[in-house]
Amino acid sequence: MSLTVYAIDGIVPVVDPTAFVHPSAVLIGDVVVGPGCYIGPLASLRGDFGAIRIGAGANVQDCCVLHAFPREEVVIDTDGHIGHGAILHGCRIGRNALVGMNAVLMDGVTIGENSIVAAQSFVKAGETIPPGSLAAGTPARVLRPVTEDEIAWKSAGTAEYQRLTRRCHASLVACAPLAAVEPNRGSVDCGPLQPLHQTR
Repeated sequence: MSLTVYAIDGIVPVVDPTAFVHPSAVLIGDVVVGPGCYIGPLASLRGDFGAIRIGAGANVQDCCVLHAFPREEVVIDTDGHIGHGAILHGCRIGRNALVGMNAVLMDGVTIGENSIVAAQSFVKAGETIPPGSLAAGTPARVLRPVTEDEIAWKSAGTAEYQRLTRRCHASLVACAPLAAVEPNRGSVDCGPLQPLHQTR
């Protein structure tokens, strides 16, 4: 599958061969996607002002937007996990941290390693979420430390996205739809991961 990638000012995005970038995602300019990463459908990684760096094994899911002011950057460290529809602008996501669906992180934000930012949270400019914290709200505030079970659940989810990267390389193909459900229809090869609330 061909990627939707654009150079600007002679700067060409870099995608490690072991990463998977969906063809409908858009990468522009100073973007570097590391090994084993997953970049989902319709994600926009715009390195046309500041740089975007995606560390090994991280995932950026469907409809996420990553951008920065001039000479600033977005950094997602190793095993970072960015949920559907999140917006990251000029911020840093620590190792093994999770940003929930539709969260918005503004310029100068730092999310510490092993932290979780809850879905639909707004993290205002310049805020620092310490390592191992759960932050939520608008504006987001630290509620408590994350538990060992929550970190384990987050890590399992990231591992499932790393497996999805390999599944996409192995079997994702463009195709025409069927007109009807075929007999003995199979199912996709996903793992046993459950939503967090079902693990409690």
